[in-house]
Amino acid sequence: MTKSPVQPVNVVVTGAAGNIAYSLLWRVASGDVFGKDQPVNLTLLEIPAAGRAAEGTAMELADSALPLVNTITVADNAAKAFEGANAAFLVGAKPRGKGESRADMLAANGKIFIEQGKALNDAAAQDVRVLVVGNPANTNAYIASKSAPDIPGDRFNAMMRLDHNRALSMLAQHLDVPSTALERVVVWGNHADTQFPDITYATVNGEPLANKVDRDWYVDEFIPRVAKRGGEIIEVRGKSSAASAASAAVDHMRDWVQGTDGRWVTVAQASTSEYGVDAGLVFGVPAVGTGGTWEPVAGLEVSDFQRERIQANVDALRQEAEVADALF
Repeated sequence: MTKSPVQPVNVVVTGAAGNIAYSLLWRVASGDVFGKDQPVNLTLLEIPAAGRAAEGTAMELADSALPLVNTITVADNAAKAFEGANAAFLVGAKPRGKGESRADMLAANGKIFIEQGKALNDAAAQDVRVLVVGNPANTNAYIASKSAPDIPGDRFNAMMRLDHNRALSMLAQHLDVPSTALERVVVWGNHADTQFPDITYATVNGEPLANKVDRDWYVDEFIPRVAKRGGEIIEVRGKSSAASAASAAVDHMRDWVQGTDGRWVTVAQASTSEYGVDAGLVFGVPAVGTGGTWEPVAGLEVSDFQRERIQANVDALRQEAEVADALF
């Protein structure tokens, strides 16, 4: 009996001419996200001004002759690009300009993510998963989701896996262990300076981690360094994170689709009021991937130290949501 062919997954990557997308597309096309036997249809969405560069990326993808790539399409129209989309990586966003307030940046990005949210709502497949990478990621995801009322809110995630991976890396270096030795690390809140990398529940080689690190190092060095790692990379490299951001996007979508086998990872999706977070805010929490969905880890005991830092993120995201709500 002839085995029926596997239907391709329709994948859209926005900001397709950028550096993050350039690293991301080959990983998706090689099976690192959806599986080594899962073909993909790739759509590269870009603004018209960057369309020629996106065409060049598409040419390189084609020249790679990757066996899992079924089709490659370049688009500058969101309504067409998201037609039948099963997965969308929303990478493209407007960076903060010189002298521009955060509110101005949110308003400018709001236009982008309102349009994309509406297009996803009208055209995407019923099982679509949307990962917002472009900053400010949490509130951009909030805006896109609000613009797509027919898509369940938990299908819009903001990428905090990069913060999670940075926390794992710094702890692993500090303890001189592989990152795989670490479990139950979480980064609460917002992909911004207020974020809270938390080791309260973490283990290293199965043993509690908190008593293996100096408290002053944890509070005064580790927490702020994870939060400001992006700026540190710009200072050293002269450019923002690209390959590590793409790798985190791969990790997030892969675990969303294929599961985490019980491992905790950091996931930012619409809150259902757990841990005192306003319902609807896109907020980073510990979660487990299972059956194609995320299950937030519920019922954790939270100390005053933790609650203060979680609340700082609630306050920041609440303010951003107020600016975002005014766009509708």
